Amino acid sequence: MDEDKIIEIETKIAHQEHTIAELNDALTSQQTQVSVLEMKVSALIERVKALSESAPVGGGEDEPPPPHY
Repeated sequence: MDEDKIIEIETKIAHQEHTIAELNDALTSQQTQVSVLEMKVSALIERVKALSESAPVGGGEDEPPPPHY
């Protein structure tokens, strides 16, 4: 192989390594965001469960209708 071809191949490899590093950084960042969102969703699920357990059974039949009725 001539030297120009070797330099071209080395340049392509360097660009590919740079792209792989950027993709790895993006993936790591996205995984962190997914983990945070999973924790928030779990907390919301627990909060909804707690609120539904404390809500009156029967839909509040003892309450008067809203003023617009």
